[in-house]
Amino acid sequence: MSNTANDQQAEVMRFFTAASDALTDSMVERLTDTGANAMEVVDKLNDDETREAVGYALDRLTDLHRVGALETLFSGVELLHASRMAMTDNMVDRLFVFVEHMFNNLATEELATLAHNARRAMEEAIDETADRPTGGGLLSTLSMLSKPETQAALQLMLAFACKLKGRAVDMRDTPEV
Repeated sequence: MSNTANDQQAEVMRFFTAASDALTDSMVERLTDTGANAMEVVDKLNDDETREAVGYALDRLTDLHRVGALETLFSGVELLHASRMAMTDNMVDRLFVFVEHMFNNLATEELATLAHNARRAMEEAIDETADRPTGGGLLSTLSMLSKPETQAALQLMLAFACKLKGRAVDMRDTPEV
């Protein structure tokens, strides 16, 4: 049995000798660089925050795989890549012009004030009508229609609807440039 063990040791020694004879200086240099890089990664993994972050990422990756969302994630990435590859410079230019135009039109002080006022008016209307009893029938509705504030609100809504319709018709009849 010791003869077999000695034969195995001799075989291993011949293998290491042949491997060391076959290595060139550039191969040794690349192996050294690879080993140094591997040790640097291992050293970074030894940091508490990095180890915690990698553990969290691996746990989330496992969760994504378990629920099937990992396939969706990769499909989304493939879609984004395909979209990027299909886009021409002209398409990108037009997209940025469109986005810039939208920001210039929507990101205005007037629109922000309008949205804020509309939200506040809606909240106040909800608060005002929340505790009112409902019902009353046709006579109650007719009574409400006779009030000046109801008539003013209806006039405002009708004027707004007519102006909105007029603008829609104007937009439809205007030829595109």
